[in-house]
Amino acid sequence: MKVGVNLINFGPSATPESLRGWVEMTERLGYHSLLTSDHVAVTPDVGERYPAPFYEPHGLLGWLAASTSTIAIGTTVSIIPYRHPLETARAMANIDQLSGGRLILGVGIGWAEQEFAALNVPFNRRGAMTNEYLDIITRHWTEPELTFDGTFVSCDGVDTSPPPLQTPHPPLWIGGSSDAAMERTVRFNGAWHPIRVRPGWLAERAIPRLDAVAAAQSKPRPALCPRILLHIVDSPVESDGRFLGHGSADQVHGDLLELQEIGCEHVILDTYSPFDDSPFGDENSLHRGWEQYEQVAETLVDLAGESVR
Repeated sequence: MKVGVNLINFGPSATPESLRGWVEMTERLGYHSLLTSDHVAVTPDVGERYPAPFYEPHGLLGWLAASTSTIAIGTTVSIIPYRHPLETARAMANIDQLSGGRLILGVGIGWAEQEFAALNVPFNRRGAMTNEYLDIITRHWTEPELTFDGTFVSCDGVDTSPPPLQTPHPPLWIGGSSDAAMERTVRFNGAWHPIRVRPGWLAERAIPRLDAVAAAQSKPRPALCPRILLHIVDSPVESDGRFLGHGSADQVHGDLLELQEIGCEHVILDTYSPFDDSPFGDENSLHRGWEQYEQVAETLVDLAGESVR
């Protein structure tokens, strides 16, 4: 099982210096990936959860392609309806090329109604737009010339070079926990990327449902690549409603082993915590988060039986 890091690209601690710190920390500790999140317009509904300054992920990924050497880079998640799919497809193909084939594109449909309004994108069509846009993006990545006539986008004879370096295309991680998200994951042969899950939920409820969705499309179950909380505390958390990754160091280690046992291929750890005393990511919470990545790197064992280091 690979383990990656969620780069916090927003809030008071987000600076060019801290972004370089994220890269240094991730590579030094031997984590497998560094993924970042997406917003374009920091409207009031966005700012309540993810305050400015917010570093836009496409530009940030271009910088990460040059600032990293071995780890995977990508998004968790990029909100697909916000940008024209030809722009997204070309930008991501370029980043995959420039990084030497290290891109992961995590995608979602979005939730912030005010941001959709600011971008003049219809909120109530976001699911249908995401499906059509992903169709265009994956075809752009695999066809030398693209002609498409859809509900939202039409194009004729678009040259798609250069293609991504990874074949047939970079990994697609589909965010969301709904049936629609599962169906989208199976349809586009992606990995399923649920966020903030609770103990037992994946094995007992989500995976059986995902199996049923895959069977309905006569396809195998997608890879499992969740993003979980990382919030280590001194004493075990006994609440039945705790999130995976929230608890003592032993609990967090056990959570990761549980995810490994149920077949997760890649897990992203996220220190942006609702339990933090500084929820908007000040300098103190940033360094506390990095210390927790140090703790996990000391104890985590991957599928090969080796430390993340």
